[in-house]
Amino acid sequence: MAELGAHLTAEAAGDDRPSIFEAVAQDSLMAAVKPALLHLVKVLAESNPGRYGLLWRRFDEIYVLLDFLLQQHYLARCSASFSENFYSLKRIPTGDCKQQPLATAGLPKQQHWKSLLLLILVPYLKGKLEKLVSSLREEDEYSIHPPSSSWKRFYRAFLAAYPFVNMAWEGWFLIQQLCYILGKAQHHSPLLWLAGVRLVRLTAEDIQALEKKLPVAALSQTHRYVSSCIPELRKALGGIAFSLSTGLSVCVFFLQFLDWWYSSENQETIKSLTALPTPPPPVHLDHGVGSALLPKLKTVCPLCRKVRVNATALSTSGFVFCYRCVYNYVKTHQRCPITGYATELQHLVKLYSPES
Repeated sequence: MAELGAHLTAEAAGDDRPSIFEAVAQDSLMAAVKPALLHLVKVLAESNPGRYGLLWRRFDEIYVLLDFLLQQHYLARCSASFSENFYSLKRIPTGDCKQQPLATAGLPKQQHWKSLLLLILVPYLKGKLEKLVSSLREEDEYSIHPPSSSWKRFYRAFLAAYPFVNMAWEGWFLIQQLCYILGKAQHHSPLLWLAGVRLVRLTAEDIQALEKKLPVAALSQTHRYVSSCIPELRKALGGIAFSLSTGLSVCVFFLQFLDWWYSSENQETIKSLTALPTPPPPVHLDHGVGSALLPKLKTVCPLCRKVRVNATALSTSGFVFCYRCVYNYVKTHQRCPITGYATELQHLVKLYSPES
């Protein structure tokens, strides 16, 4: 067993392939950054919905844009993604290359754009698909659509097929990793195979070339700024790329710790919070345009101004509405109609009483 473990962790002399642990670790690095940033944005949106509400609602699109700039910078400069460069890896075209190109040479144009699109679009589309499946399951559970509608039959078939499609997708990755461990494949991930590249370790020549490229690139950039007609735009783009590359390197471990901290809360802390008395209703109500006002009668829904039907409370604010009214409002605006607090469909709590 010790020999097998040594074979998995330490490669033979002259073998430039990273171990499976290095490959999987760099994959999980970027996967841990997004949840941490998402939680940070959620805290900001709940504390100040007016200022940070748009950032919360458009988080996926903003994150994709920033991720695009970051990965484009690293692929062009280091022939690797951000996480791959963090683990001293680089991408080279698939094939038997007697002499590897330096990391500073960059990838061929076709492999470069394939790598960039697969790094950005696949996680984005997968996340959107998971959100769609989650929302369809909620609608199916609460019977938002009439039973005879063709749309309901379609999305029920989609919900039934999605687990098998997801299992096949994850199984493809698992089989590829097993083949990589056994030495039967050059790639640990199908995405690398689709991009036509494979991962290798950085050599001493690569490290020296990367260290020399930074001052040379700075001098050539300065000369280009002087002769360019739009120096301010280039300076802004260069500053964004530099800030992303250096800032994420410093904060990545802090973000991982933040994600771990909020995903593994102490049970004693939860019990102590649930034992606290019920707080009073919020005093800073949102009376902006499109906001609902509280009716005088407690049995009236603030949205439709009629007696509540199928009473449902929002766990973010405590106010009670008709289920259909608050479901449609929260699905459209992602906030509480009264307080303006950032709210999602999972915060809806249906109330049951003996009278109903």
